[in-house]
Amino acid sequence: MRCESTVKVVLFCGGSGMRIREYSESVPKPLVDIGRQPILWHLMKYYAHYRHRDFVLCLGYKGDVVKEYFLSREPMGVGKMKRWTDR
Repeated sequence: MRCESTVKVVLFCGGSGMRIREYSESVPKPLVDIGRQPILWHLMKYYAHYRHRDFVLCLGYKGDVVKEYFLSREPMGVGKMKRWTDR
């Protein structure tokens, strides 16, 4: 039986998404959908698969939108987000 990791996963979510502007005009880059879920959800799901449960999101451009998205959801059952950093 594998236990949860004690390693913090730090994800940088501060870019304005200029290279993917056609997809990120209405939402910040971390929330652009791939399939039916945002890019950031897929990254967190990947790390959760390896038992990581402690995520720190370093927010910048439209960080309040990203924060609101994750405050209202529990991605992959890892619990609601509690740690944020702003510029």
